[in-house]
Amino acid sequence: MSDPPLRPEPCLPQLLKAMRAVGSGLGPHATLERICVTAAALAGAGHTAIGIAAEDGRGFADFVHHRDVGDGAEENVRGVAEPADGHEGLLARGFVGVAISAHGEVFGNLYLGDKHGGGPFTDHDLTLVRVLATEAGIAIGNARLYEAARQRERWIDGSVAVTTALLSGGDIGDSLRIVAEQARRLSGAAAGIVLLPADEGGLEIVAVDAERPSDALGVIVPPESEVVAELLDGEPVFVADAATDPRLALGAALTRDYGPTMLLPLQSDGRVVGSLAMPRARGERAFTETERVLAVQFAAQAALALMMAEAQRDRERLAVYEDRDRIARDLHDLVIQRLFATGMMLESAQRGSVAPGVRDGVGRAVDELDVTIREIRTAIFALQDDPGKVPSELSTRVEREIHMAAVALGFRPSLRVTGPVDTAVGELTGKNLVAALREGLSNAYRHAGASRIDVVVDAKVNLPDGRPGVRLTVADDGAGIPEGGRRSGLRNLKRRAESLGGDSRHGPGIGPDGGGTTVEWQAPY
Repeated sequence: MSDPPLRPEPCLPQLLKAMRAVGSGLGPHATLERICVTAAALAGAGHTAIGIAAEDGRGFADFVHHRDVGDGAEENVRGVAEPADGHEGLLARGFVGVAISAHGEVFGNLYLGDKHGGGPFTDHDLTLVRVLATEAGIAIGNARLYEAARQRERWIDGSVAVTTALLSGGDIGDSLRIVAEQARRLSGAAAGIVLLPADEGGLEIVAVDAERPSDALGVIVPPESEVVAELLDGEPVFVADAATDPRLALGAALTRDYGPTMLLPLQSDGRVVGSLAMPRARGERAFTETERVLAVQFAAQAALALMMAEAQRDRERLAVYEDRDRIARDLHDLVIQRLFATGMMLESAQRGSVAPGVRDGVGRAVDELDVTIREIRTAIFALQDDPGKVPSELSTRVEREIHMAAVALGFRPSLRVTGPVDTAVGELTGKNLVAALREGLSNAYRHAGASRIDVVVDAKVNLPDGRPGVRLTVADDGAGIPEGGRRSGLRNLKRRAESLGGDSRHGPGIGPDGGGTTVEWQAPY
């Protein structure tokens, strides 16, 4: 016999209380647990469960099970296992399944079983549960909207952090690591990986942020990879299992621990500047459609920030080049011309002077002006070079060492270069000569306290065995070498010269009465 018609008056307070409990929060998991507990109390069920369908329609995205174990004790169990199939008509067997929906969208099912007292669920119970399921559908829909809003907010915050880092003018490597870190955090992936086009083709891993240490940095995914071709064409690639997908076979060593993976082009305004990979661990859930859309938008924002940062660096480099060109022009058009005119005036005065001391003094001044003009011309050539390029000419490298030492010294050492320094001296000898110069300058200003340093690089030297060579001389007016002592730097210079078949020695300096130290270092070409 069926139950008498449901009278709403006695049930109304209980039902309103249940509906209020269901809609009292916005968190999706907490909402599911409240629905289970409320449904059990309303229908007198010993077991309740909710299965929320995945976005792709395959299986459950979430499954919550509530069990009343007696004596007022309760138990909630979360998982993704699917319950046995059932429907609303299985009342006589003690099982009820009700669809949870709102606005025409089905979110999942609410299941009840094990009626208290051992009897079947009644039409009265079913009506109450249907009303509760309707309210549950609204609550779940609101929870989903709330979670989606929070998710979008997190991705937007991550995009702002990436844009700020890339446009801050800091090191580009640190900025790319921030991109990888934000991508991993926002997507819930096991790693965030940034790849940029390699010089030899393909994509090179330039930044990695992972849960576990990774040795993938610097690895190049070759251009033959199907995935690389798709990414460089601006197409996103979504992989269900990176460890087994044949398109990633060329990178198997990097993908064996990963499952669902998003590989997205860093693309803006039709230009692909790189790629962003976000792999999850094997066995983890696949990325939802919402996560894919948000990740694609994040990658586009990161690409735009990369392009803006590149344009900003180009503007800064252009400004530096313009300043260097202006300084070089001023040195050439003003300083050198004035020094040249001064030298000519001194030479004229030298010829008109009858006092030998005056002629000698003027002659030395003219020689110093000639040296100064040569040094300024060397500086002009250096200013006209690309500041980011490693200089190939030995004279330019020597000049740079002099400039760097001037900062620590507080004055600029003089430099004189003679002979075919840039054409005759080999690369190995040149590298050792620059290292020897650095050591000699370091000895002069760290240990000797010099106020004057003269540097000469002479490539017109004949070594004792008759071979042509180059000689470096560093003379200072400092404190000299302590009595009975030898500086370790001088021993280093000697070993460096002897390794090339040359030698190194030291003697009195250029200070008053021979004070200071003069170091000579020479080696064959």
